[in-house]
Amino acid sequence: MTTPASARAVHYGFNEAEEARDELCDALRDVGVVLPSLGIDLVSCTSEILRPLVDLGRCNVDTARRLTAALTGRTR
Repeated sequence: MTTPASARAVHYGFNEAEEARDELCDALRDVGVVLPSLGIDLVSCTSEILRPLVDLGRCNVDTARRLTAALTGRTR
């Protein structure tokens, strides 16, 4: 059973994960990369022990190459 304290911890973790997702989305967009499936892993949000995960999702080959270029500093 979820206690009020653990519910607050889960809520905080979810908010923190949302903030991290949004920051990553903005940073990627600034370098021309859009991960269409970027989101929060909702299953991980059900844990009272672990913190929620940011799910990077799937992307096509072109997006994967853009991401690689952005991380390595190479141009496409």
